[in-house]
Amino acid sequence: MKILILLWVLLVTFSFFTPSDSNPTSETYTFINSTNLAKPGCPSRCGDLIVPYPFGIIGNNDTNCSLSHEFNVYCNNSIHPPRATLREVAYTSIKLISDSTLETTNKVSTRCYLPNGTFSYGFPISLSYEDLPYTFSQVNKFIVIGCDDYAWLTSETESRYVSTGCATHCPTPKDVDDDQCSGNGCCQSSLPMNINYYRTRVYNDSESTSYTRSFNPCTYAFVGEESAFKFNGTTDLKDTRLDEKIEAKVPIVLEWAIGNMRCLEAKATDGFACQSNSRCVDSTRDTGGYRCMCNEGYQGNPYLPPGCQDIDECRYPEKIPCYGICVNIVGNYTCKCKQGYSGDAKTPHGCGRKPIRPLVLYIGVGSGLLAIVIVLLVSYFMAKKKKLLIQREKFFEQNGGVLLEEKLKTKSGVGVDSMKIFRSQDLEEATNKYAEDKILGRGGNGIVYRGNLPDNRVVAIKKSQRLDQGQREQFINEMVILTQINHQNVVQLLGCCLETDVPLLVYEFVSNGTLHHHIHNRKSGIGRLSWESRLRIAHESAGALAYLHSDARMSIIHRDVKSSNILLDDNYTAKIADFGASRLIPLGDHNQVSTLVQGTLGYLDPEYLRTGQLTDKSDVYSFGVVLAELLTGKKPIAGERCLPEQSLATYFEKAMKENRLLDILEFEVVKEATDEQLKEACDLTCRCLDQLRENRPSMKSVTIELETLRKFHKHPWDNRENYSEMSSLMIENKPNDLYEVPLITNSDAFGEHTSSTARMREMISEVQSRR
Repeated sequence: MKILILLWVLLVTFSFFTPSDSNPTSETYTFINSTNLAKPGCPSRCGDLIVPYPFGIIGNNDTNCSLSHEFNVYCNNSIHPPRATLREVAYTSIKLISDSTLETTNKVSTRCYLPNGTFSYGFPISLSYEDLPYTFSQVNKFIVIGCDDYAWLTSETESRYVSTGCATHCPTPKDVDDDQCSGNGCCQSSLPMNINYYRTRVYNDSESTSYTRSFNPCTYAFVGEESAFKFNGTTDLKDTRLDEKIEAKVPIVLEWAIGNMRCLEAKATDGFACQSNSRCVDSTRDTGGYRCMCNEGYQGNPYLPPGCQDIDECRYPEKIPCYGICVNIVGNYTCKCKQGYSGDAKTPHGCGRKPIRPLVLYIGVGSGLLAIVIVLLVSYFMAKKKKLLIQREKFFEQNGGVLLEEKLKTKSGVGVDSMKIFRSQDLEEATNKYAEDKILGRGGNGIVYRGNLPDNRVVAIKKSQRLDQGQREQFINEMVILTQINHQNVVQLLGCCLETDVPLLVYEFVSNGTLHHHIHNRKSGIGRLSWESRLRIAHESAGALAYLHSDARMSIIHRDVKSSNILLDDNYTAKIADFGASRLIPLGDHNQVSTLVQGTLGYLDPEYLRTGQLTDKSDVYSFGVVLAELLTGKKPIAGERCLPEQSLATYFEKAMKENRLLDILEFEVVKEATDEQLKEACDLTCRCLDQLRENRPSMKSVTIELETLRKFHKHPWDNRENYSEMSSLMIENKPNDLYEVPLITNSDAFGEHTSSTARMREMISEVQSRR
């Protein structure tokens, strides 16, 4: 057995001196050469460890067997097996030396506890190679095994201080995943770059419990080769001798290099170590250094004369792929077919007799192959087209197309004019195969594309969510009902396509963007919406929602009312859009409906969010947030406000209670609206935002109140020259943001404005007392 181990180690060591960055077009093979491993007259082995030059074993006669004292290896032959170390007295021993790395045994930092959870014993660990040409390789990781502890690794020199660490958690043994060192029972982190010294220690910042220590008595921290360690949560946490196993089986990998100069600098010195037929490779260390490697096609020790020797590959036919005539050349070999044969002699049966064929045979074979290729291509495209047709039919049936056709044929079904079933090919052409530049928007319920139909109509085409089989009939019923919605302020559903993996819905195209964009994207160059326009848009939107709640064939709760779902056409007429989250409820059944909570943060009804019970009053709350946006010009969620006031609804109600609504209302809105309009609009908004749904008005009541507000007369400030002058001054002082300009109340020139502001505050106080 020892002989077999020795042969294996020799093979690894000699292969280390074989070139590793060979030509990518050729293969590299290992040729064993037992000569020039160590310096002549020096031992080359300490026990089973092969020690090649520039390393050297220090003997009793001190024959200077290494390149320099930094590469000395101390061999203790008084123990069995002999132990090799980098220092005469060392905690770790050498396991393997390769062309760029050196592996040593490990040391583990430990912290152990008594069964009741109190600290028992522990000790830190430090390893230093500051006086030697070694750094800790990045193939190592800093690993901690245990529960509810953490460990730090620090490395400190005169010029820098670096550290790394991680913490472990495992409330119960079931929380620990075997083979995963990701924080539960085991964690790991990368080492800092280019360090040659570290110290580590395990810490605990919480009280240990007897329960935790019943399955984890000790925590261990160590540096080791990542690929050599495999965490086993079932056994490792309970093992009180895990540190001994780690020290024996998980090595620490060190990178070594000669000196501190790069190859260009070292070649100009007398002490350059690379011999003939070798090349110099720069070290990746910050401090520099280099190593030597044999050129391709050569082997030997690149640090000892006469250097690397040419390999006669033809002497080792079992090592090379040659099935013809092998000819050795310097640094390589050639392999040719025998005379009368041609082909690739490096592959089995690669050489064949040179063919002698008449020209007619070549032409005939070529024509036959060409005909076969043409037939295969035609068959392929025909099969592909047939497969596409079958797939479209499958999708059509899967998405409820047959059911929809039946409903269109029945007397109670809708007419063809109000509901069209589009072909997938027509919609692909309309969107240029769903090109990126055709995308109008993305949402939680799908992607919307702009499309141009053959009849020159511009439409919006929405790719819906994937349809479950159990939802086909419900989806078709809802779609049929939605096509019957005929309201000027609701986006019209024109038809659908069911021949694709997910249904495609075709809507009328609304050209002027969203209300959200017009309120909040003033810097993009669009004009500001006046108070009269805002009030009209709010009235139209409320009327559409009231129609959905009360006047449609089936009561529809939108469930995602927000300013980005209110579209504006060329005349700035409001249209409610995106019914992807809507629920249909039979007329007369407006009680609570249990449903999975859906909606948008900032607009969600708090009572719906808390209970999961959906009613039409949930839409009322969301519409109240839209009213607050129109009044304040602020977004529903704003990170710049303090945490309790990040929600616009909460912010608005708080300002109302504290009698400081004028501080948050948009300046231009206050200027344009009448006192009565502001008072009633703020009161209506607060009632819509009431936490209790039974206190909120219905959408029909909201519509009536907004219609009444639109009939109020203009603000009396509009005809005053002095206020016009004040407004122009304000705009000149702060032209890019009218939302934050405060009302000026301390100037004699604006006396009437001051009194109006006071009256406005009195009116808001009146609203508060009434609520």
